[in-house]
Amino acid sequence: MKQSEIQIVPMQQIHVPQVAELECQCFSDPWPEEILAGELKNPLSLWLVALQGQKVVGYIGSQSVMDEADMMNLAVHPDFRRLGIAAHLARTLMVQLLQGGVKTLCLEVRVSNASAIALYQKLGFTEVGRRPRYYFHPTEDALIFKKKLGEADENTGN
Repeated sequence: MKQSEIQIVPMQQIHVPQVAELECQCFSDPWPEEILAGELKNPLSLWLVALQGQKVVGYIGSQSVMDEADMMNLAVHPDFRRLGIAAHLARTLMVQLLQGGVKTLCLEVRVSNASAIALYQKLGFTEVGRRPRYYFHPTEDALIFKKKLGEADENTGN
């Protein structure tokens, strides 16, 4: 599959059931469909989906307050992993947030999620802290990562 076969677009109501299904496939404590749909009405939220045709193969979401944003969720369908879709989603999100005046993007990630940690480091995020027992099912600490948007970074294309 080529990167050109994937289109990144803003999440719309029609995408929410597929995003909710992906939440269940990818996370032990998934967001319910009603919460995801509510993000569409939140003026502080920006959610993007990766589409192959009409199929949602990945998504990313954030919430911004003033010039700082938190990445809420990032997931890629298991059949579409290792194709660069997560990085493409993250880069697109960062560009759109920067265009909207956001200067810093933060996120939490499970300490055991080595592939996600590697991705965030590749994208120029820096570990800045730890939240003990942040996650449930199973209980696990979160690492906190942060990136100043707009900084030159050879790995992000920004």
